[in-house]
Amino acid sequence: MNKLFPTQEIGSLAKPRWRTRGYKGETLSKEEIASAVKWGRKLRIENLDLLVKVLDERDSPIRRKAILEWSAKYAIRLFEAAGLDIIFDGEQWRSEMYEHVIKSVAGFKFLGYVKSFDYRYFNKAACINKPKYVRPFYLHEFVFTKENTKKIVKVPFTGPYTTVDWTFNEYYEKKLSGEVRDFKRRKFEAKREFLFDLIREVIRPEIGKLVDHGAQWIQIDEPAATTNPAEEEMKLFVESFDETVKGFNCTFSLHNCYSNYKVLAKYAGELRSCSQLALEFANRDSKQAGIGNVRTGYEEIKLFEEYGFHGNYGLGVIDVHTDFIEPPELVKDRILHVAKMINDPRKIYVSTDCGLRTRTWEISFKKLKNMVLGVELARKALG
Repeated sequence: MNKLFPTQEIGSLAKPRWRTRGYKGETLSKEEIASAVKWGRKLRIENLDLLVKVLDERDSPIRRKAILEWSAKYAIRLFEAAGLDIIFDGEQWRSEMYEHVIKSVAGFKFLGYVKSFDYRYFNKAACINKPKYVRPFYLHEFVFTKENTKKIVKVPFTGPYTTVDWTFNEYYEKKLSGEVRDFKRRKFEAKREFLFDLIREVIRPEIGKLVDHGAQWIQIDEPAATTNPAEEEMKLFVESFDETVKGFNCTFSLHNCYSNYKVLAKYAGELRSCSQLALEFANRDSKQAGIGNVRTGYEEIKLFEEYGFHGNYGLGVIDVHTDFIEPPELVKDRILHVAKMINDPRKIYVSTDCGLRTRTWEISFKKLKNMVLGVELARKALG
């Protein structure tokens, strides 16, 4: 983009109660419907009477699909109203980043919920057979988003390394049990075979469908990237990213948060076709105004520069795990501090640390509005 400090969201946004309860087929209260109307008016949603009619209907597949579409449209309008340049739909179609993918792939068996962070859980699965692509899992929401906004669309896509790392690898470990006697070597080779089968059979076919339907930017989400910091594991991660994105006429970026950036920085420069690293920093930073030594959360960005990463940065300036509303001046200072550190403000895209799914829409909207205002202040400061 020609604009300095383009603004973007990272992915998830909380799902309103009328979306979650309505999609489960539950009867909605008057208060829940009123909340939908209130936000609809605030976001200038057209034809709200049609939404009210849908929410009043009995449960059916048609009603559930309509509720998903309305919820996605609300999220799109919220990001637009906040003033963001690059958006998606707040992942309103998705149950959760991991489960949503696994549900559309054969060869897995769900075993139950485990805690991920805060009060959030995900439905952990075991791989019990070779993964097989069954149906698209991101295509419909991408097409819907593209048809309902004029903004730049960036598709959040759960990465293969994280999917494999979060899954019990029963099939491949059993397959290699008679071939590789050393336990650690067998686990690594089983993981490798699982990973590249998943990329070949599932991940790349889905990316191909997205690109064929007009996707121009896909964000690969890999929160597990540094879970195993050994060199062999990190090289496997790099190889998996490169294999995932190779050959597509599309821009790819990597999102990684709440990880060991000292480890990630060593290998980020080896990522091919990675246009941007979207990283979490606000969570680590002080809330004091100013640049320089008070900006304690952003020092590790130097490592990415020193290790030779030449792409752009999705700079996390908003903490998504607190209701603290960052003042625009604090956002400005965080941006200007990093712009001075890397000596090239054109490489900075401004974003939240991660998705906002743990915050209310009221808090999320205020945070995003202040992020955009802070960007405007940073632009003025640089003339």
